[in-house]
Amino acid sequence: MMQATPFPCFSHDQPTCTGVLLANLGTPDAPTPAALRRYLAEFLWDPRVVELPRPLWWLILHGVILRIRPARSARKYQAIWTEDGSPLLAISRRQTTAVATALRQRCLGPVQVALGMRYGNPSIASALAELREAGARRLLVVPLYPQYSAATVASTFDAVAAELRCWRWLPDLRLISHYHDDPAYLDALAASIRAARAGQPGERLLFSFHGLPKRTLLAGDPYHCECHKTARLVAERLGLQADQWAVAFQSRFGRAEWLQPYTSALLAGWAKSGVKSVDVVCPGFAADCLETLEEIALENREAFLAAGGEHYRYIPALNDAPAHIEALARLIVRHAAGWPELDSDYDPAAAAAERVARRTHALALGVRV
Repeated sequence: MMQATPFPCFSHDQPTCTGVLLANLGTPDAPTPAALRRYLAEFLWDPRVVELPRPLWWLILHGVILRIRPARSARKYQAIWTEDGSPLLAISRRQTTAVATALRQRCLGPVQVALGMRYGNPSIASALAELREAGARRLLVVPLYPQYSAATVASTFDAVAAELRCWRWLPDLRLISHYHDDPAYLDALAASIRAARAGQPGERLLFSFHGLPKRTLLAGDPYHCECHKTARLVAERLGLQADQWAVAFQSRFGRAEWLQPYTSALLAGWAKSGVKSVDVVCPGFAADCLETLEEIALENREAFLAAGGEHYRYIPALNDAPAHIEALARLIVRHAAGWPELDSDYDPAAAAAERVARRTHALALGVRV
């Protein structure tokens, strides 16, 4: 029988708030083989990520992959590691602070924002504990993946649901499953690309998204369609013709067929056909990370130049740019509509009176407050 996790800090007159969980994929604690082994073991064991029978996959994962891949991945992380540590974590922390500030400026009532990573630290469990201790009675989960896939958004919800199973008093719960066609997000993307290409745009603009096995598309995952829609809507905002941009998919893993065209192959093909300059943007990443800073900005640059290209520009992710923070704040306010702290008629005095009433009732029953 499932037992509720004790909450020693609970008080019947505790102030309540709306909690916002910002969630991203995660990062190892250090750019070392040992840290990568721990991180990859958690990441690759998720059945949402690798959809193979567990006994077979356990043998492959522990017998081959975790013996070879950690050292290779550690070298790649070392190429992008900064004084602040993992770029993804440092950027995500700045995003969390900025979103919290933006929400305080918009909302009359208290809204608490916490950061949780699906794999690694800070964990989703620790972020939810932070929100619970802050008195979050309403919870909005914001996976920072604009395009939905079961491997990202659904996996995030799995982790949230697993943690909430241990809570005695469940909060009101909402989940943002995607925002691939959100106007503010698209406007922020278009403005970022326009600024990066000002003066000397590349001959082609490539929208590179993280890949998934092709079977996920055939099984009904909308990710492929949402990636194409994002790219099309941004291209329209930029006034690009059909032959000036393309969509491709990166970060292939394993031998199965993945969504195509593959980013590396498309870039090499462009270079060999005479395209001399390209700009590459990764709209599916809310924050720069290994896949953008190492795979796209370094590896694919070298491949494009080696194939005959001359000018290669990686356009950074939106990260904590003001337009991105504004887009996220708008998204949160819209999806949390109707909750007290975000209502225009929120009354702090009434909320305080309610706390006093709860305290009086608890004391009358002899309950510690």
